[in-house]
Parts: sequence; structure tokens; C-alpha cells
Amino acid sequence: MSEQPSHSQNVSTPSVSNPQKRKKLLLIVAIIFILAIAVYAAWIVFFNRTEDTDNAYVGADTAQISAMVGGQVAQVLTQDTAYVRAGDILVKVDDRDAQIAVTQAQADLTKVKRQFGQTQANSGALNSQIQATDDAIQSQKAQLERARADVAKAQSDFKRREALNASGAISKEEYATSLNAFNTAKANLGVAEAGFQQALSNQKVAQSNLEANNALIKGTTQDSTPDVLVAQAKLDQAKLNLERTIVRAPVDGIVTNRNVQIGQVIAVGQSLMIVVPIHQMYVDANFKESQLTRVKVGQNVKLTSDLYGSDVVYHGKVIGFSGGTGAAFALIPAQNATGNWIKVVQRLPVRIALDPKELTQHPLRVGLSMNATVELQ
Repeated sequence: MSEQPSHSQNVSTPSVSNPQKRKKLLLIVAIIFILAIAVYAAWIVFFNRTEDTDNAYVGADTAQISAMVGGQVAQVLTQDTAYVRAGDILVKVDDRDAQIAVTQAQADLTKVKRQFGQTQANSGALNSQIQATDDAIQSQKAQLERARADVAKAQSDFKRREALNASGAISKEEYATSLNAFNTAKANLGVAEAGFQQALSNQKVAQSNLEANNALIKGTTQDSTPDVLVAQAKLDQAKLNLERTIVRAPVDGIVTNRNVQIGQVIAVGQSLMIVVPIHQMYVDANFKESQLTRVKVGQNVKLTSDLYGSDVVYHGKVIGFSGGTGAAFALIPAQNATGNWIKVVQRLPVRIALDPKELTQHPLRVGLSMNATVELQ
């Protein structure tokens, strides 16, 4: 009976110590959790100076080569994967029609210049014509004065014979002759007046023609008259179209997507090929929205490619941010206003410029994968 109390004491001891152990464990866990948060905060503030992503791809502002004139392709002087320099001939279009157009435009320009010279010569002829009408007017004026004098004389003779005829002093034949002479004089006066008015009208017509002719060439020379300028513009356009029958590379780069063949008839604006400027490339790095808090324009970026591996490091700079996420500009944007909506972390393209010298040493191609690390300074 004396051993029972000691047994009861042994049984009750573990029940008292277990809560104390739990408190100690919880305290230790809490301390560890607080330390982890502190370490993480310290790492974020003092040690996390970069943001990186492997969702990055090489891009370039490619040159789309299109036909500026239509016609049949005579020669294709390049192929896919070929490296070309700015100014190299890529395609030649049959230029015979263009040469004919140039010849026709040149002939039209020569014709218009000759017409301008003819117009200038017409001014001199019209001046001479006006002077001739002055002489004609003076001649018609003299004839008019003469006709008026003849009418006055015939009228006086007729009145005198009319008085004598009333008294029977002259014969009827003489009276009739006097009357006819008076009527003839009046008719001649009418003809003279008409001739004088015609001479005045001819002078006015000549003066109008001279003014109209001078209006065509007033203030201009043979090279500045409107008709010559229009003809010159057509000739320049024809020469430009002739030059455009030779398609040249606008930039240095690699030819891709060539879709033109010899003998093919092409139309204006038709795509012929693409030239990728491999020395002027950039990288679009798609960072998570939570990574962009401290990413700024002008920050340095280190990049590696899957093509060369980590041994080749490219150096670039952040030059801008896209105006929206990839989902925002997708062909079929996400419809988030639904009942089964699930939040997805979005990514925003960040444009990174690459060093042309490094691209020359280790060329890249459009679409290759890159790893980008932005230095947050």
C-alpha cells in the first residue's frame, strides 16, 4: 500500500512536461520563422540586385523587300540564307517597257519645250499683226473720209438737179443719173464704214490673241513653264521606274523568305523576300509583373543564349517597356469576366538593345531563346 503514491506521482509527471515541450517547440518555430522573414527581407534589400528570366527571345526590325514596279522577273541574284550588303542587287525586272516609257517622256518634254518657243515666236508675230492692223485702220479711215466726201458731193448735185427737175429745166435721164450717183455714194459710204469697223475689230482680235499668248509665257522661262514642268515630272517618274526595275538590299543582313523566281510576273507592292539585319538586333524579355518593380530604362543587362551557352555573355541595356502584356494583344484575348476565373501572373515584354560589336563576333538569329539578367542599379 505504501508504494501506490509513488506510482501515481510517476504517472502524472509526463502530463505536466508535455505542454512545456510544446511551448518550447512553438517558440523555436516562431523564432525560426521570424529569422527567415528577416533574412529574406535583408536579402531583398541588400543582396537581391538582379532580376532574371529565361522567357526572352531575339528580335529585329526586318526589311521587307517589295516590288516597286510590275513586270517579269529577269534575274534573281540571291537566295535564302545568303548574306547581302546594303546596295547589293537582289532582283532584276525586265526593263524594256520602262525604257520605252523614258523615251516617250523625253519626246513629250522636247515637244513641250518647242511649243514654248513657238508661243514666244507667236508673240512677235502678233505684235507685227497689230502694227499691220494700224495701217489697215488708217487706210480704211481714209477711204471712209473719201466716201463721206463723195456722198456730200453727190447729195449736193442731186438736190440741185432735183430743183431743176421740178421746173422741167433738165431731162429725166439727167435727174435719174444724179439720183443713182447719190445712192451709189451712200452705198460706198456704208462699205467704207463697214471696212473701218472690220479693221478696228481685227486689231482688237490681234490684241486679245497677243494678251492670251503673253499670259502663257508671262513670268516663266522655257524650264519653268507649267507644261514643261509637268513633262519633266513625267520624265523623272519614268526614269525612277526604270531604276526600280533593279531591286537592291536596303540594309546589311541575311535573306529569308525568298518567294520570287525567274520568269515570274510580279505586281507593284508584291513581297519578294525579307532581309534580317543581324547586326541590329534586340531581345524582348518577358518578365513577370511582380519582377518589374525596380526595372528601369537604362539599366544594364547580361544575356546568354542557348545557341552559344553560358560561355558567351552579351551586354545590353533596357530601352523600353511594351504598352501591354502579351495576353492583352493576343489574337483572342482572355475573357476574365467569367465565373471560373483563375488568376494568372502576367508577363510584360521588356525591350533590350544588344551591342553590335558582340553581335558581329557571335551572330544571332531572330527567334532564338535568351536568358536575361537585369542589374537593378
